[in-house]
Parts: sequence; C-alpha cells; structure tokens
Amino acid sequence: MQHIRNIAIIAHVDHGKTTLVDCLLKQSGTFRANQAIATEERIMDSMDLEREKGITIRAKNAAFKYKDYHINIVDTPGHADFGGEVERIMNMIDGVLLVVDAADGPQAQTRFVLRKALEAGAKPIVVINKIDRENADPHKVLDAVWDLFGSLHATDEQMDFPVIYASAKDGYAKTDLKHVTGTMEPLFDAIIKHIPPPRAHAGEGFKLLVANLDYSDYLGRIAFGKIYSGKVKLGDNFVCIHGDKRKSKSKITAIFHFEGLKRIEVPEAHAGDVVGLTGFEDVFIGETITDSEDREPLPFVPIDPPTIQMQFAVNDGPLAGIDGQLVTARHIWERLVKEVRTNVALRVEQTDAPNIFNVSGRGEMQIAILVEQMRREGHEVLVSRPEVIYRKDASGNLLEPIEKLFLEIPKEYMGAVLENLAGRKAEITNMSHHGAEVSIEALVPTRGLIGFETDLVNQTRGLGVMSHLFHEYGPDRGDIAARKNGSLVSMEAGEAMAYALNMIQERGRLMVVPGDAIYAGMIVGENARENDIPVNPCKAKKLTNMRSQGEGKGIQLNPPLKLSLERALEYIGSDEYVEATPKNLRLRKRILDENQRKRAAQSRAAKVVAA
Repeated sequence: MQHIRNIAIIAHVDHGKTTLVDCLLKQSGTFRANQAIATEERIMDSMDLEREKGITIRAKNAAFKYKDYHINIVDTPGHADFGGEVERIMNMIDGVLLVVDAADGPQAQTRFVLRKALEAGAKPIVVINKIDRENADPHKVLDAVWDLFGSLHATDEQMDFPVIYASAKDGYAKTDLKHVTGTMEPLFDAIIKHIPPPRAHAGEGFKLLVANLDYSDYLGRIAFGKIYSGKVKLGDNFVCIHGDKRKSKSKITAIFHFEGLKRIEVPEAHAGDVVGLTGFEDVFIGETITDSEDREPLPFVPIDPPTIQMQFAVNDGPLAGIDGQLVTARHIWERLVKEVRTNVALRVEQTDAPNIFNVSGRGEMQIAILVEQMRREGHEVLVSRPEVIYRKDASGNLLEPIEKLFLEIPKEYMGAVLENLAGRKAEITNMSHHGAEVSIEALVPTRGLIGFETDLVNQTRGLGVMSHLFHEYGPDRGDIAARKNGSLVSMEAGEAMAYALNMIQERGRLMVVPGDAIYAGMIVGENARENDIPVNPCKAKKLTNMRSQGEGKGIQLNPPLKLSLERALEYIGSDEYVEATPKNLRLRKRILDENQRKRAAQSRAAKVVAA
C-alpha cells in the first residue's frame, strides 16, 4: 500500500492536461518504443468526439509504474457540463495535479474542479504548463493560483503546495525556471514525495466506494473505485449497500486492475488500489460494496442535480428512415438507458406520449454530445430546445437555476456585451480592467445563457472568452426575450430550386442549398422580421417561348447559414425541433401541417386567456 499513489489531473478546458498524461505514460516506459500508440497524441482521448473537439468528455483511468511505485491516474473533464464526472472521481484519489496555463492563468473551470478536490481533502501539486508559450508569465500565474487557493478557503497544509513548471508538449518539467531538464522526472518525484499513500486500512473487512461505472456486454456493469479496507478475491460473495439502504448480494465475477491504458484481470486486489469489480447489475455511483451485511456503508456522495431538460422524440418526418437504421422508440429508449448506465449526471424518463422521452443534464453541450454520438451510431432523433428545470421553495415560490458567468473581452466591445447581458436578466457582480481586456463576473439565469455564446462570438469578433458554473437555485427572474427573428417555413415538399431560393433570400437568410430535399413544415431560412412566413423553395421557373427580361441573368445565392448541432439546439424556438440523422441536420416545426399549427396556436392563446 505504501507503494501506491492515486492522483487525478484537473484543469480548465484546453490547458494541456491530456497532453500531460501522454507524457507521463510515455516517459514512464508504459509503452514499447516501437508500439504504434507511443507516437500518438492525446492517447487518453479515446472517443472520436474528444479528438475532434479537443476536450475531455469522460473521466478515464490509467496507471503506470515509476521506480517501484504503482501510480493510478485519472484524467478528468475540464468543461462544467461534465462536472458529474469530476465530483465522483474525487472519492478515488488522494492527490491532484492542478494544471494551469502559463499564459491564461486559472480560469472558471479550474476554480470548480479545485474546489471539489479541496473539499475531498486531496493534496494538490500545481503544474504551470505551457511555459514555452511566447506570452507565458509563470510568476504572475503562480500569484493568481495563490489567490485562488485563498478564496477557496484551503487549509494551511493545502496552501503549502509544491510547484512544477512544465511543457507537456515538449516533454519536460522542472522545479525551478532556471534549471535545464529534458524529462518529466521532477514531476514523477514530486508525485511520489508529496502525494500521500492511499487512506486505507489493510484489515477491518472489505469496503469499496463506487466512483465510476462502465458496461461490458459479457460481464454487465463494471464498478470502479478505491478499496478503502480489506481485500477482494475472485468468486467472493459480497453485498452492495444501495443509496436507499437496500442490500443486494452477489458473487464477484471479475476484478480489473489498470496497467497503462489496458484493463487487465487479476485474481485478487488489496486496500488502497483502484479496481473494477463485476457481478452487481444494479450498482450505482456513490454506493458501497462490502463483504458483510453488518458493515456500515461509506458516506454517500450526492451529485449536483441536472438543470436543463430536452425532449427526444421519434423522427416522424417525411424523410425519416432514409439515413439511419435505428429509428424506432425502442431503439432510442434502449440507447438512452445504456447512456445512463455509465453517465450519472444524465436522467432519462418516459412521458405520456410513447414516442417522446425527457432527457435532463447539466448543460446543452452535454446533451448535444449524446445526440452527436447517437447520430454516428445510426440513430435518427428529433430534439427540442433546451428548457431549464424549475423548482419550488418551502413557501411555493418558483426557483430557477442561476449560473455564475466569467467573461474576458476586449474593452471596445464592452457596451454591446453588457447590453446583451442586461436583456438576459444578468446581474453584474464584479468587473476589473487589465490592459486592453475587461474581466466581467455576473450571475445569469441558466435559460439566459442559452444562445449567449454565439452572440458573444459575433459581438467580440471571436475574441471573447466565456465560462460558467452552476451557482444556486434563485428566485425566478421573469421573462427573457427569445430569438428575435422568425422562420421561413416551407409549404411544399420536393427539391430546393435555385430560382425559388433566389426570390426567398430577399426575405431573410437561407439555410438550404439547391438540390436539398425539402418537406412541408421544414425550416429553410431565417426571416429578417419577427414572424414566421410560409415560402415555396421548390418552385421551378416556367418555360415559355416568350423572351423575358431575366433571360441570361445568372442567379446569385448568398452563402447559406450552416448551423452546428449545439448552435441549432440554441437557435430553435419552443415550437421547433432539430432533426438529427447520421448524414443531415434539419430544422423543422413540431407540427408540420400549417393549418394544424394555426389551430394549435389559437387553442394555446385561448387557454392563456381562460387562466
């Protein structure tokens, strides 16, 4: 047990933690020099989406040997939407490497993950990464890290943290900026010296707190966690104590141990090690696995609640089933249940309609990632606009989730951004000027943040940086104006024609190009005004033997507005869906028929009057 170290790597998005894990794995000799993986970058980003977006989505375990120490390492996500992954990891580890960019300094997510680590009592090592950047200022960043620890009420022991300066990209670390080193050895030595051995007991019966889940088609659910006490052998009869105090018995069918990125089966494991156990099908994160019914469970750690909800519906449009194979309600429900088995921050539930399911999560990005994964697996699904989850306090007043927003913007765009925030019911709590930049902190309703990132990019010419964290449930802030533009809705089915699109583009911006398949009720563009307009994008030019003034004139169409999945989910109105298929993203009205839409709008208005 003295030769085991359990650490997590935490950082803001894009501060280089996954590249740092690469370095540690490669320089510890985990891979052979001729192994293909040894030349890859960002080895831990195993999902396609992680590599494409350059962010960590799932917390992942790995391990390496250094001298005669076995070091278990967890790479955690830096994005607030995946905070559920970070919270539960803190139960498995005894120390953290806090990675901070030498140019950007500590950012909002750094604060979030560090707070979780300090609350869990983990010993921190600060790694100031990217010191090879031309605008790096490690001393200034170190002062900012000190301030951050102070503001999070760190203990004296936690404040006494060691500092390592590193460039994960170039593969070196040093304890002093003046030193010259070519390897990561100073960081390895700091981990062994400063991170304590696992807080665990060799005797006193077996206990393991489940901190992560995976699923195997052959073995069922795999529960990962740190062994707090005792040891486990293959075939032992164990008990799982659930969150609601229920107890279920089962036999251990496999024990997994980490070597590099590989999971290997072992016959037994001892206190302090991080292992995966199979045999319990209904085990959940935060529950305790023990060897006897009489034992007290380890403290159950609740996870922050979801704040956003979207509806997933079966694609019932005229073009359904052309791109994807998995299109029925059963396929969608099974995929959502499979996701919840390993992703604890998500909730799914069935609704009164058999073809519609509610999916709740931390943020729109988290749910957009799920939709993108489903698309790639061959599913077709309709997704509604994100809506926040309200609550009521003891006296029956409505509460809504409030986020803490952190902005870094150039000074000249301050007026436009503050005006935008005022329209979103934001409350500015802090503002500081440094050089040509302004840092703004504000409390904003979660629903006010939907679509804000796109506005920020447009208003600051791409120079604004934002991050946000869940703050609290606060009093309802009243109405927030939604999208200001209406939609251009097709009233015909067919193929988009350049002749028709040329006339439609005078009304607003197009979202389709000639040759696209169109159906009635599909949104083909954005109206320049607030109302929706029915248009016919499939109208062809009539052939005639009369010579007309337009003869010989080329049609010039403006570039179409192409929306990414996340942008499309922010963009749509409450009566619209995003139709996500493996090959296409389309926007459409919930009710495709124009007359039925009008009737529904009238009946909605009548209900409001009656109330």
